[in-house]
Amino acid sequence: MDSIDSTGQHGADRAGTQQAAADGAERQQTATERRRRELLEAAERIVLRDGPEASMNAIAAEAGITKPILYRHFGDKGGLYRALAVRHTDALLANLRAALDAQMLRRERVEATLDAYLAAIEARPQVYRFLMHPADEDHPAESGFDVGRHSAPLLRRLGEELAKVISERLDLGPDSEERARVWGHGIVGMMHAAGDWWLRERPCPREQLVRHLTDLLWGQLATVKDLADGPGF
Repeated sequence: MDSIDSTGQHGADRAGTQQAAADGAERQQTATERRRRELLEAAERIVLRDGPEASMNAIAAEAGITKPILYRHFGDKGGLYRALAVRHTDALLANLRAALDAQMLRRERVEATLDAYLAAIEARPQVYRFLMHPADEDHPAESGFDVGRHSAPLLRRLGEELAKVISERLDLGPDSEERARVWGHGIVGMMHAAGDWWLRERPCPREQLVRHLTDLLWGQLATVKDLADGPGF
């Protein structure tokens, strides 16, 4: 026979109520996540159209909601920016890891990794400009939004992820962790600076830029040995 608690509920009834509440909370979380994903997709459409000039008003209109509702999900433009940055950084890191894991010679793997980054910014230049640059002077960014303050963590994350791959694959000696982080952040800085310049001026085809950057990296990288029992770099 079911026990009855101080509220008069049977144990089975109480368990059922708790389960229903848990199911309701899970459905609410799923609905919130789905709505957030839909809003990010609407934001991407506006960013692809407007680049750094993308505004919260335009994004809210694209999503068919008011700006206060958009703020409720992301807080402000900085919150929306961070959500888009995580979304695109995750995709970029997946492409970089796939290039690093490809079965090919080391130089070819380096070229493939550089190309994965450059191909990503070439494919969606407006998204890249939104994530990395403030609005042009003729179209001022929304008040209080500092792109540089938000983009720096994105680059640091890429640098740390590349450093982790380097430290797991290359034998850099007793100070390997320090050197791996220097190399990781240095390579990301080089890719970012060179890619930014190239995207603006297009002085050469992407393939040629990849070869030039690989030549620059190849001096010492070509002589370092892989870690024993590691996947190789």
